[in-house]
Amino acid sequence: MSPQQLSPSVRRVAVVGGARIPFARSDGPYATASNQQMLTTALDGLVERYGLQGPGAVGEFVAGAVLKHARDFNLARETVLGSRLHPSTPAYDIQQACGTGLQAVIAAANKIALGQTDSAVAGGADTASDAPLGVNDSLRRILLEVRRATSPGARLKALAKVRPGHLVPDIPRNAEPRTGLSMGEHAAVTARARGIPRAAQDELAATSHQRLAAAYERGFFQDLVVPFRGLARDQNLRPGSTVEKLAALTPVFGLGHPDPTMTAGNSTPLTDGAATVLLASEEWARERGLEPQAYLTAYETAAVDFVGGDVAGGEDGLLMAPAHAVPRMLERAGLGLDDFDLVEIHEAFASQVLATLAAWEKRGLGTVDRARLNVAGSSLATGHPFAATGARIVATLAKLLAERDAPARGLISVCAAGGQGVTAILERA
Repeated sequence: MSPQQLSPSVRRVAVVGGARIPFARSDGPYATASNQQMLTTALDGLVERYGLQGPGAVGEFVAGAVLKHARDFNLARETVLGSRLHPSTPAYDIQQACGTGLQAVIAAANKIALGQTDSAVAGGADTASDAPLGVNDSLRRILLEVRRATSPGARLKALAKVRPGHLVPDIPRNAEPRTGLSMGEHAAVTARARGIPRAAQDELAATSHQRLAAAYERGFFQDLVVPFRGLARDQNLRPGSTVEKLAALTPVFGLGHPDPTMTAGNSTPLTDGAATVLLASEEWARERGLEPQAYLTAYETAAVDFVGGDVAGGEDGLLMAPAHAVPRMLERAGLGLDDFDLVEIHEAFASQVLATLAAWEKRGLGTVDRARLNVAGSSLATGHPFAATGARIVATLAKLLAERDAPARGLISVCAAGGQGVTAILERA
């Protein structure tokens, strides 16, 4: 929802800048790093860059993670306490699957727009390497029975029920609870239904790597990326990626159907990382001599019935909610796709990006010039630590807009598990 529509007295929300750590493939350099350690490093980079030390320097910190241990129940606050941000800074967690980072930005922006705070930091972190392993549910029930027992005999009787199979941990599943299908399998259903060709997917993936590599080479990420555990660039980046190299890869999703098209090369890998963004009112930024890079002017969320879509053969797939969110947001803002100088679509899968573009066109929004799409690369090249991606995109797009001499506008589209989508508009006055 556009802040201007909430109240005639709301304030513009500035994106001042961002900081993140390089994203790493799971079970790699960050294999032993926790969500809190990664998020703290990204936050400290932001604090140092913008001089956010001292009491009251930032009004609030909001962040989240999708894969959380029990110890992460208060992740944002614990991150503040372990960072260079002052301990008196309030913090809270938020989570909406892959939309978490962007939702954190929106939550912070709303408070700034309404004058409830003058500044805030938003972000997210996720580690696929250190995914939580739960106690086998059958064992958990036995242990609860032991705890409730009122005598030694009753405890022993309950413990006698334990069998070797109960010691197998409950490992997080990359599958939708309602369908049992992984995100990749859902995306394969959509790609097949919409006729998204393999060559187009590989071309988009190769372009993402090439553009991210070019952005690093020109120094674009010098003030956005904070080195961590020996990495200074995103580990998933393959500068030499070409359509020909990607075409040689074997499909990994949709294998139960003829001519599967989705490979490890045109899908995002499991990734570890963290990202943060500094948001503020214009007055707060001006008092500190900070130049806003862009302004967050509109946002919209949506959800689709993917159970009746992918599974039952309907039109809406798991990752297609942005096909609804963006048209609603543009109608409210009185804009069309042609009004955007830059478009950032989270690349969960190349097929999903192409399906989203096709859906927008089908809904009468027009086409997106590929020269304006993900111009500094996106998730296929950077990787995708679920809760960090939204903040990464906001910081990247804001800086891209700030590089332009003239006023400019950028669109953000993020799909999320559970059939959800989060979208936003950034503008450079």
